[in-house]
Amino acid sequence: MAKVFIELAEILENNPRFIDARFDISDKNAGRLMYNQEHIDGAIYWDLEGDLSDMFSQNGRHPMISKEKMTSLVQQAGLNLNDFIVIYDQGAVPFALRAYFLLEWAGFKNIYVSRSGFEELKTKLLVSKIEPVITHSTTIPQWNNSRLLTIDEVRQVVANEKDGQLIDARSNVRYRGENEPIDPIAGHIPTAINFDWEQLKKDGKFLGQKELQEKLSNLAPNDKPVIAYCGSGVTAAPLYGCLKEAGYEDVQLYVGSYSDWIRENAVET
Repeated sequence: MAKVFIELAEILENNPRFIDARFDISDKNAGRLMYNQEHIDGAIYWDLEGDLSDMFSQNGRHPMISKEKMTSLVQQAGLNLNDFIVIYDQGAVPFALRAYFLLEWAGFKNIYVSRSGFEELKTKLLVSKIEPVITHSTTIPQWNNSRLLTIDEVRQVVANEKDGQLIDARSNVRYRGENEPIDPIAGHIPTAINFDWEQLKKDGKFLGQKELQEKLSNLAPNDKPVIAYCGSGVTAAPLYGCLKEAGYEDVQLYVGSYSDWIRENAVET
């Protein structure tokens, strides 16, 4: 069973590399400002839109970055494939899990998301206002492409030409097409089932493994891949991580998600 989340006590027992992934969709400068004000000592900062998305692409609202950009990102961060890495954000938000997915795609093995947000972490860990000086690495990612689905592969799943159960992480009213505040077309990808990612958290933290198993273990059959998507590929990342934590062995992510799908494909309501 995959271990995605790490508790504060476990962090204190190790000497991890930290990545600060705080962000605010409503204020795109807030994450960097929070980092500049204070961060876990030694942490680097990765921005959802500046680092973890290709905002110049037309493939959805937070499109997948290229292999070249990801390689540059990890090398500039001085990361090595065997590093023990802990990613944190405000807690119970999707941004650290987006970074987690990309690092897993790049072949990193010892990566974890802090179940505690920054405010709790800083009660036990040193904080700093100084951005660390990083020695760049020469790391070449070992790509795990099986975790990432393209729009063509999703079409194959919808047409039952490829195994997989699509799971929509948006709210039920958006899934059913009753209310769509962001995208120009309402509905969901055909054949998808729905599980609102907001159900995965409580009191500022993602649920523990046992609670995630209770909520998710009967959601979909475990004998074929489960594929998380959302509106733009961001809130699908918590569903992706929690499905892994709950024991699903083959979990995939459609980063383009609904905003990519509706460019040229039919939907259901």
